[in-house]
Amino acid sequence: METTIKQAIEQGKTALGIEFGSTRIKAVLVDAHNAPIASGSHEWENRHIGNIWSYTLEDIQTGLQDAYRAMAQDVKEKYGVTLTTIGAIGVSAMMHGYMVFDKNDELLVPFRTWRNNTAAAAGEKLTELFGYHIPARWSVAHLYQAISDGEAHVKDIVFQTTLEGYVHWKLTGEKVIGIGEASGMFPVDPATKKYDAVMLQKFNDLVKGKVPFKVEEILPKILMAGDQAGVLTPEGAEFLDPAGNLQPGIPLCPPEGDAGTGMVATNAIKKRTGNVSAGTSVFAMIVLEKELSKPYPEIDLVTTPVGDLVGMVHCNNCTSDLNAWVSMFGEFAKELGVEIPKWKLYDMLYFASEKGEKDCGGLLAYNYVSNEHVTGVEHGRPLFVRKADSNFNLANFMRCHLYSAFGALKVGCDIMLKEEGVKLDRITGHGGLFKTERVGQSYLAAAIGAPVTVMQTAGEGGAWGMAILANYLITKAQGESLASYLEEKVFKGQEGVTIAPDPADVAGFEQFAERYAAGLPIVREAVNSLK
Repeated sequence: METTIKQAIEQGKTALGIEFGSTRIKAVLVDAHNAPIASGSHEWENRHIGNIWSYTLEDIQTGLQDAYRAMAQDVKEKYGVTLTTIGAIGVSAMMHGYMVFDKNDELLVPFRTWRNNTAAAAGEKLTELFGYHIPARWSVAHLYQAISDGEAHVKDIVFQTTLEGYVHWKLTGEKVIGIGEASGMFPVDPATKKYDAVMLQKFNDLVKGKVPFKVEEILPKILMAGDQAGVLTPEGAEFLDPAGNLQPGIPLCPPEGDAGTGMVATNAIKKRTGNVSAGTSVFAMIVLEKELSKPYPEIDLVTTPVGDLVGMVHCNNCTSDLNAWVSMFGEFAKELGVEIPKWKLYDMLYFASEKGEKDCGGLLAYNYVSNEHVTGVEHGRPLFVRKADSNFNLANFMRCHLYSAFGALKVGCDIMLKEEGVKLDRITGHGGLFKTERVGQSYLAAAIGAPVTVMQTAGEGGAWGMAILANYLITKAQGESLASYLEEKVFKGQEGVTIAPDPADVAGFEQFAERYAAGLPIVREAVNSLK
């Protein structure tokens, strides 16, 4: 078996997926059958630069190189091969945000990530203009906010892209983007698979005389999954692998956002399927059969990597506050002289939550480390609240914080599933919250009132999904759709564990959700009071 993998690596019968997550950059190398054979990662954190959440260009380059180096080292250690070629490469990143460049390819202002809520006013104005929900983190909202605020750099913009679009451009010289990510830069027309022509015209009319460009002139070109998106240039090879081992000429697939790679990694790109990705942020993606009856501020409309309409509920907060509590319990154990491995600590505390009451014993938590647009909270103020007679114990405490991880998500999902009657045949969970067996999965099932499946590959995440898209570029049969490729060549015969919602858990989560909605003024007041 090992000889075969070694030969595949030497012959370039591989694909590499790279994903820039909020806290980690991961590189996953797969074989021709999409099985992971090597990986590497780099930990990083966003910086607060001038009241903006950002990563510097140096952070991006050094992080990319470190993740690639670690993956190449993994290849060397496992198979005794120095990596010089790869069948295809794909780059993914956390969605949208704002990166703008001048005619000399210089970044005009620090990268504004999805985490910033500074373009909320622009999003509201554009939502009204387009009759289509434009979230604050979308690229066009950031652009219009900068124009409205009279920012000096706007007149010099010749190219606007996203994080993965930037990295792809550095590797290939091509200013392109996958349609899933494009749909979060500017609304896309699912019929034409291009930026919506009517909305482009409305935007250009709105900013006429204020900027020297039309918006379509600065946006990247839209590509579909399976399209070739350029090849690795000599400069790109050096940007990725400064050791100089990797040779140029490798094809790249269209760069996609983490929403798109999540759909691929969970086989959820068909209509009536969906997935929930639960990590630093949490989002639900449900592939729609038809458009929703009206725009909702809680629901973004994006597309799959092949351009089908998706209802997306994106919440800025999921596991960060939970992780902080788990770390504190780890510190407490250390003070007692007990070293508990991180995975075991998570398992112990998550399993303890199952002994808690179905409604968390009256406890309430908000996991808002950053702002939460779904519930209208403008700044991060994590809170834990209880009444004097609430049943305060470890099981209820942990259950409450796990429920809270899905609290804002439930608000948006209820609109689609209850108010709009959207049908779901299956929903798949993936991301760090599902690493502990069954716990997060059963709570999500309770939150949305639908069965949740977690695949054995759930831990592979978006970098693996991106590697699949890279492999699809070079290994798909003539005319083979992405949906068919996933069914037949990636997930066929794969085991998944499905948990149906327990009626008692559903009832308990509904009680918690009522308390959660009623308590939102508390967290909003915390924003006002704790400056």
